[in-house]
Amino acid sequence: MTEQIILAGFGGQGVLLAGQIIAYAGMNEGKNVSWLPSYGPEMRGGTANCNVVVSDEEVGSPVVVEADCVIVMNRPSLEKYEKDLKPGGVLLMDSDLIEVEPQRDDIKVVKVPANTLAEQAGSVKAANMVMLGAYNECSHIVDNKTIIECLAKIMGEKKAHLIPMNEKALDLGAQAAK
Repeated sequence: MTEQIILAGFGGQGVLLAGQIIAYAGMNEGKNVSWLPSYGPEMRGGTANCNVVVSDEEVGSPVVVEADCVIVMNRPSLEKYEKDLKPGGVLLMDSDLIEVEPQRDDIKVVKVPANTLAEQAGSVKAANMVMLGAYNECSHIVDNKTIIECLAKIMGEKKAHLIPMNEKALDLGAQAAK
């Protein structure tokens, strides 16, 4: 099993964190992983993205050329990365921020109102966790418990009070993807 994922959105939406969590969770479950973030001016409002590979085998390259799943949280990301999804792949899109339809008809499209669900969880800042929950519901790449464990480790004690909200966001995203 090898899963290649592209996550993209505006800088500040947490796409790099979501990708990092997938990579850490895969590693914690004994899988081989790579995480390749894109830094630079993207962090100031442009399109930020990362490539994640989770595999039972060695990972030959961190660069995702033909993704199994593309997670987009804004329209520019949809327009840029839809073409990088393999035929039959899954496109997860934030339907709150993307008002256009994907151009391809050879992929599975899952629309998730990430901002709305994040607000229900407690903060619009949890939209990345909503999308992560939706992704994991579609792929079952790691256990949700592992995601929460990794999130707690990344956030540390200072932000431990945010774990329940993020767990709720994961659950709401999973429900939306069903």
